Amino acid sequence: MKAQVLQRFADMREQPEPLTLCRLPVPVPGEHEILIRVSACGVCHTELDEIEGRLSPRLPVVPGHQVVGRVEKGGRSAKRFQPGDRVGVGWIYSACGHCEFCKNGLENLCPEFQATGRDADGGYAEYMTVAEDFAYQVPDIFTDIQAAPLFCAGGTGFRSLRLTGLVNGQNLGLTGFGGSGHLVLQMARYLFPDSNVFVFARNPAERSFALELGAVWAGDPAETAPEPLHAIIDTTPAWRPVVAAMANLAPGGRLVINAIRKEGRDQEVLLELDYQHHLWLEKEIKSVANVCRRDVADFLELAAKMDLKPEVEVYPLERANQALYELKTGKIRGAKVLRIS
Repeated sequence: MKAQVLQRFADMREQPEPLTLCRLPVPVPGEHEILIRVSACGVCHTELDEIEGRLSPRLPVVPGHQVVGRVEKGGRSAKRFQPGDRVGVGWIYSACGHCEFCKNGLENLCPEFQATGRDADGGYAEYMTVAEDFAYQVPDIFTDIQAAPLFCAGGTGFRSLRLTGLVNGQNLGLTGFGGSGHLVLQMARYLFPDSNVFVFARNPAERSFALELGAVWAGDPAETAPEPLHAIIDTTPAWRPVVAAMANLAPGGRLVINAIRKEGRDQEVLLELDYQHHLWLEKEIKSVANVCRRDVADFLELAAKMDLKPEVEVYPLERANQALYELKTGKIRGAKVLRIS
């Protein structure tokens, strides 16, 4: 099978083609696993964290954790799906199932958590395997390309929105407006119709896109929103927008950081954090640790109900490096998806 493989870490600004297109054996599903013939896989900023060494994946590894395809066959004890069923896989590849977190539906906090495309080969390939309990049926309303970003950008964005504790009528801010942000804005308008959404993005094209989707205001992350915000979701790779966001929070507001890693180049900006200006009056900061299985299942149901369609840019598997480089350099409109087969 064809697969894009990460063999060593690289700075993408210096090495814009870090993945190598290889031919690998088709994997064999284990007893409780299914073999998926991959048709589409979303491209995520987390892949940049892997490539540039901030996440320390196993090497070599096939990246990709927004996977859609059809079941080719199952292992001996795999019963949930039949050959030909259309399924998706997200960031959560496996968890132990017996720790206190797993027992409470918080598999994302499991000490044995494994990530798709980081700890196990993912969807930048023609085939992959996964335990059947960590695969999901794809709603018929979506094409394969449309469904792929739902498995991370959408699912993690949904968890982020849940964690804000937003109440209908309260103001929501979004810092960064890529694959996740453009889906969260649409979810927020559906779930909280009386809430106004304010978007902070460096790229004027992203700000224009946000206004097209219904944001009431869009500005640079350094700007001050015209109204205090009850919650803000940050999806940027940088620290500076975090400090700026705290200044935009209303008293008692919550900043939810939807990022696995932050790049360290502007970490010194944290020294500018002023307690009275940024944190006082019971403001909160909460991180998002990816997704639980319930988040993905609940989000897919919501996405189908509201007919949520991602804006996508499509690339063949052979151009995965190009898609990643454009993501790195900020050439973004919605989500990027690889067409595998």
